[in-house]
Amino acid sequence: MAALSCALHRILACAGVAVGGLSAPVAMSAPPATCRVEASGAPPRVVELYTSEGCNSCPPADRWLSGLTGRGDTLAAAFHVDYWDRLGWRDRFGSARHTQRQSQAQAHAGVSFSYTPQVLVDGRDWRRWPSLPPASDVGFGRATLVLQRDGDKVQWQVQPAADVPARLALWWALLEDGHVTEVKAGENAGATLRHDHVVRQFGVVPPWRGAAAQTIDVPARGEGGRPVRVIAVVTDAASGATLQAAQLRCPG
Repeated sequence: MAALSCALHRILACAGVAVGGLSAPVAMSAPPATCRVEASGAPPRVVELYTSEGCNSCPPADRWLSGLTGRGDTLAAAFHVDYWDRLGWRDRFGSARHTQRQSQAQAHAGVSFSYTPQVLVDGRDWRRWPSLPPASDVGFGRATLVLQRDGDKVQWQVQPAADVPARLALWWALLEDGHVTEVKAGENAGATLRHDHVVRQFGVVPPWRGAAAQTIDVPARGEGGRPVRVIAVVTDAASGATLQAAQLRCPG
């Protein structure tokens, strides 16, 4: 499959897509041993939460997202946005890039505005949480996704089935768990907030056709020595529907 990735690597280079850290790197430590995960068949649900420490209706959604930890049928990612910072509390996990991502997601999400807390399930706006829709069937979206770590590098590889859409896309994120913040100002002043599945870096790969691979830089440890998890999500470039998803959590 590595040979099939060469064309995509050239496309990514021309498009200016970074192969690795899209923001300041988190603390480094000795990389873990090689580990690998392969996902095929029915993909897990992919839950994206758009949240902020400055939003007083967000803590229940943050707690709910933490409760999804360990579910084999669901992957979760918390994108902290920055537009609540103006009310007096700067969310240190907030990012203008996360805000931009939320806005761009409207094209597929079925809404015409951004709000918090917003939950997307497989790219679609979902307001019936804490319930979740049924897990996806294999359907037309079969693809095999492999994530493999070797030192401080993680490679993803995608092998689509014959009946997948013509153009695929992919996004990946580096996640940390177990963060605690004592909020001093804004709508949540005086509250102690706990966060899991926090997105610290993410990247988006432009649409392509056929099999592909890419290598990204991933630190072994994040803030405070926390383990860094990697998720990758393959989507239909036209509809945004999830075709496959996987998480890599290396031991050590």
